[in-house]
Amino acid sequence: MRSLVIGATLVLGLSLQGQKTAVPGQKALSTEQVAVQGQDDTQTKITLDVTRVNVLFTVTDKKGRFVTDLTKDDFQVFEGKKPQTIQEFTAESDLPLRLAVLVDTSNSIRSEFKFEQEAAIRFMQSVLRPKNDRMMLVSFDSSAELVADLTGDMKVLEKGIKSMHPGGGTSLYDAIYFASKEKLMMDQPRDKFRRAMIIISDGDDTSSRYTRDQALEMAQKADVVVYAISTNTKRDDLDGDKVLRYFADETGGQAFFPFKVEDLDQNFENIANELRHQYNVFYRPEPLKADGLYHQVTVKVKTRKDLVLKARKGYYAPKY
Repeated sequence: MRSLVIGATLVLGLSLQGQKTAVPGQKALSTEQVAVQGQDDTQTKITLDVTRVNVLFTVTDKKGRFVTDLTKDDFQVFEGKKPQTIQEFTAESDLPLRLAVLVDTSNSIRSEFKFEQEAAIRFMQSVLRPKNDRMMLVSFDSSAELVADLTGDMKVLEKGIKSMHPGGGTSLYDAIYFASKEKLMMDQPRDKFRRAMIIISDGDDTSSRYTRDQALEMAQKADVVVYAISTNTKRDDLDGDKVLRYFADETGGQAFFPFKVEDLDQNFENIANELRHQYNVFYRPEPLKADGLYHQVTVKVKTRKDLVLKARKGYYAPKY
């Protein structure tokens, strides 16, 4: 039997050496053979290169202008309250995008449905680069439905948007769960793609099988950043708006509340700019806890107090 050793304490079964193992929400793990014990003993010890966590984030000044000239030494990373050592740092400006646009087609937004369709088309036209990026469409009412799979074909996407019709309940959480688990989690390696979800909805959920926090957990495991476009054109802060803010805040995204279609262009420009002006840090958790649980992460700019940093708030560790 071959065994896998992490440090001197964690031992697992593994049948292949020098293999990379993909772990949801993390960069691939690598293994390295360190000893072979005798010709008649088939046991091989392999040491695991511990999971590296990557965190994408943006930095702006207080006027919302992106700050792109910072270096590794300007940042600190904490897991819980424990400082972590940044092993790798990059400024990411041109990562290929993997985008999911989730369009609410429930009865509750019937009066705003044309607004939603126009919003989806405008977003596609303003952000998507067909040669590098891929976008998918999911509609959701009483259930979530894949309207168009990940593609760079804008004609297919526009046709899909125009084919949607309102009716039924609202399964927002199911749509987030499905898009994250079945689609956005797939492309590897994780750190080579920027995953984002754009939700166009009033934020009210009436029909989902999954809960709000189960949907958030799956989005976090897929390294998805959520941007929300509220269809609430009233000036009241409704419960659905709070739900949209929650998903955006927890994943390092942003929620927008346009009062008219014309406001969308600026919203989408803001999203596009965020997706193209990012930093990326990698660190190896100390201490390692391969417990499958959620771990809080905080990234700070240690050299300047006048800047605003936006990043996801944590990750799910692999479990062995």
